[in-house]
Order: sequence, then structure tokens, then C-alpha cells
Amino acid sequence: MFSAVARIFRTPDLRRKIFFTLGIIALFRLGSFIPAPFVDFGNVQACLNANQDTSGLYSLVNLFSGGALLKLSIFALGIMPYITASIIVQLLRVVIPRFETLYKEGQAGQAKLTQYTRYLTIALGVLQSTTLITVARSGALFGTTAVSQCTQLITDDSWYAIMLMVVTMTAGTGLIMWMGELVTERGIGNGMSLLIFTSIAAQFPTSLIAIAQSQSVETLLIVIAIGLLIVMAVVFVEQSQRRIPVQYAKRMVGRRTYGGNNTYIPIKVNMAGVVPVIFASSLLYLPALIAQFNQPPAGQAPAPWVQWITNYLTKGDHPLYMLLYFLLIVGFTYFYVAITFNPEEVADNMKKYGGFIPGIRAGRPTAEYLDYVLTRVTLPGAIYLGLIALIPLIAFAVIGASQNFMFGGTSILIIVGVGLETVKQIDSQLQQRHYEGLLR
Repeated sequence: MFSAVARIFRTPDLRRKIFFTLGIIALFRLGSFIPAPFVDFGNVQACLNANQDTSGLYSLVNLFSGGALLKLSIFALGIMPYITASIIVQLLRVVIPRFETLYKEGQAGQAKLTQYTRYLTIALGVLQSTTLITVARSGALFGTTAVSQCTQLITDDSWYAIMLMVVTMTAGTGLIMWMGELVTERGIGNGMSLLIFTSIAAQFPTSLIAIAQSQSVETLLIVIAIGLLIVMAVVFVEQSQRRIPVQYAKRMVGRRTYGGNNTYIPIKVNMAGVVPVIFASSLLYLPALIAQFNQPPAGQAPAPWVQWITNYLTKGDHPLYMLLYFLLIVGFTYFYVAITFNPEEVADNMKKYGGFIPGIRAGRPTAEYLDYVLTRVTLPGAIYLGLIALIPLIAFAVIGASQNFMFGGTSILIIVGVGLETVKQIDSQLQQRHYEGLLR
């Protein structure tokens, strides 16, 4: 293992890519600590110290921003607008035929879709930064708190100050998007995924120290052991796949013979990745967001529906919240897999190039068989995603650890997925230059 790592740094091209990636990651983390204009950094720190539990309304965005959201930094929005824009553009392929046509046009069409994603990212950045500043001005960014500084986070309420903050945070989102594309082009791994990986991993030390201080060292060791078990389970399932054998008939083109080889179609158990968890989390935040903006003035009782949402749909340890969270994840898993994997398209491509599944006729029977297998493989994948998202909440509630610990379902799925993909890329590049790769 150590000799393989040494070979990485002895390879000039690979060494240059790794150092470039690390440099971009360092700049990304630096921007997370620079406050936006007209933000009182002292009051923000006081509110952060008084509100260690960030499991409320903005926990998902704060997770993907590496804690920059609640610090109101120039990178406060993080990579979340780009993730949302990418998902929206991908879903619009089903609704808008033009997007599906561009997707099938190859590299030129993909470039056009990427351009649309960038425009939508900037638009979402403007919308989300405006919402964030509005909530910060109202003093509701940290929820209900007794700290008076949380109502004085912004030093200037004039229109030009608000406009400058919106422009700064939106420009920060555009800069993050550009840095992610630079890493994809010149570095190692997928740039956007690595930036999300960095944001999540950066909060691990703080969370570990908080658990050790608030609970005990024994609780910290239990939490680490649970986290390692979850990581092992995630690695096992993420690598699991159902391989459908495919044979290609021989055909003569001129004097050459093509086809005649055997291959397979890999259908992963978790083909949807972490997207259903993000969908479910975002959808469950909508009622809390609506209730947040319908709070009554001081001294008045809230409306019954606002009180019901506050009691049942804002706390991650409530059974009703867990049940809805699990059901939404299962439903979104089937929905997303149905969008990303089209059995009819795969069957048509196989038929076009002379491929067939042994024992299954080409054409419509092949599409029906693929749909049959996909539906049944997706079920354990959907249940796995739901359990991975719920197990940390249940386990940490039982042992008394804080719920904002980063061994949650979303963070673990992203960290393991990005880590595996990055290691595979490094291994493949090592094998191009040496007979041995990083892994044996």
C-alpha cells in the first residue's frame, strides 16, 4: 500500500493533478470562512456557539456548504444550487422533448445541457441568497434562541447593502462551480463531488470534539464504532450489482468479423445513489419552511397547522417524521431509477448491434425482462437507502449523541461513493503507467 502511494508521487503527471486538486480544495475551504459584506462576524460566532445543534431547517444546505451557510460567508450557498440545477435539468428530460434530444446528440448536446445547468445555477443562487439574507435579517436563521445577537447578524439594512450581499453570495456559487469544473478537467475525480466530499469531511473533527465534550469519551468511541459499521455496510452495498449476461452475434463487415463476444449489463443495487435522500430531505423541509414564515407575533399562539408541523415535521427523532422520510426515500428511489434507466432504450440498442440475453427474445421481451429485474433489484436498494438514513438518527438518539453528527445517511453515502470513485480513477491512472495499481 505504501509503495503504491509512493508511486503516485513519483509519477509527475499524477502528482501534478493531485496537488492541483488539493490547492482547489484549500481555496474552497478558505472561502467558507470569509464573511460576506455587512455581516457581523462576532454575532454570527456567538449564535453558532449557542446553537450547536443544526438539525433544523437549513441542516442539509449547511452540510453541503461545509458549515459556511450559518457563517454567512461568501461561499454560504456552497454547491447546493448546482446540485439542485443538475437534478432539475435531468428531470426536465422527461417533460421537455428538446432536452431529451440534446441528451442523445452526444458531446455537443451535453455541452448545451451543461450551459443550461450553469444558467439555472446562477438563478437559483440569486433566489437562495435572497431567502437566506431575508431569514438572517428577521433573526430566524438559528431558530428559537435566547441569544440577542442572532437578531443583529447584518449591520446594514439598506437596499445597496442587501444587493451587494446577494451579488457576493451568487458570485461565490459561480466560483465554486468553476472550481469544480477545473478539478474535473485538470485534477483527479469529479470536481463537484470532491467539493461536496470536502464540505462534509471538514465538519467531522468539530462534531467529534462536540460529542466528546458534551457526552464522554466512551460515547465517542461507540459513535465511531457505529460509523465504521455503517461505512462497511455502505461499501458492501454500493459495490453490489446484478449482472445480466449479454451475447453478441457474429457479423461480417467486408473481410472482418465483428461481435461474437460475451459481456453483461451491470444493474447496481443502489442505482439511484444519494439523490432520493436529497429529494426526501428537501421535500420534508418545505412544510417547516412554510411554517417558519407563518410564525405569529410575540405573545400570540401559532395557528394549529403551524403548531402541528412544528411538533411532528421538524424533529428528526419523531416517529412520524422517520416514517415519512423512509417512505419518501423509497418512492423517490423508484422514480429516479425509472428516469435514469430506460429498459426499452437499452433493449433497442442491444437489438441494433446484434446483442441478446440468453433465453430472452430481442426487442420487447428483452425490455420487459430488464424492467422485471430492475424493479426487484431496486426494492432492496430503496429499503437500504431508507435504513441508512434512519439508523444514525435512531442509534444516536438511543446513546444520547447529538443528531448533527456527520455519520448520517446523506453524508456517509456521499463520502463512500466519492471516495470509491476517486480511488478507482487513481488506480486506473497508475495502471496506465505501471503494471500494478493502487489496489490489489
